[in-house]
Amino acid sequence: MRKEKEEIDFSRLPQHVAFIMDGNGRWAKKRGMPRVYGHKIGANALIRVVRRASEIGLKVVSFYAFSTENWNRPQDEINEIFRLCKQGLKSKSKSFIKRNMRFKVIGDISKLPKDLAEFIVDLTEKTKNNTGLIVNVALNYGGRAEIIQAVNNILEAKLEKVDEATFASYLQTADIIDPDFVIRTSGEQRLSNFMMYECAYSELYFPKKQWPAFNAKEFDKAIIEYQKRDRRFGAIKK
Repeated sequence: MRKEKEEIDFSRLPQHVAFIMDGNGRWAKKRGMPRVYGHKIGANALIRVVRRASEIGLKVVSFYAFSTENWNRPQDEINEIFRLCKQGLKSKSKSFIKRNMRFKVIGDISKLPKDLAEFIVDLTEKTKNNTGLIVNVALNYGGRAEIIQAVNNILEAKLEKVDEATFASYLQTADIIDPDFVIRTSGEQRLSNFMMYECAYSELYFPKKQWPAFNAKEFDKAIIEYQKRDRRFGAIKK
């Protein structure tokens, strides 16, 4: 008997989907290409995902583009990642405005190349009042560093008492909802210091597809998997 095709239930979409874009280098190596080629094709995958997220009506998508630990990679690879970041943002900046999307970056951009950091600030300012899909990119970001920064800012504010809501308001993600769903491609099963506080109750999904091969079809498949999950947030289902 032929199995019916599963489809997305648009009444039960996650609001925020976060991506750990893993497998660019391995994807390239399998094809006899340098690691930087994997990052180039991976940038195309990011564009496909943003387009599909906008089409189906998600509120936020986040991408782990460069971690605080990634500085340990070869310098030519780091340079290429930053070059692709600037190239991608420059080529799609008009699209952000046209499609009413808001661009946001979390992480310490002061250590990024000056021209990239300036472009990030400019695009963030130009799209800050847009009300459509929020595209949140983590650059020179680490979850632990974010938490420590929040603690130091709270100490500087000399607050006598802090609850969860207050603490969350000091995080770099204070103005966006926590991820409902975290997708890490390439089959690796860890968060790697990504949004450690925000992902406390996120559903996790680890497809074996490497990031450059991730497309709209794979994204839809992931959303369908999310919709099979039973999110109870510590409660008992009645």
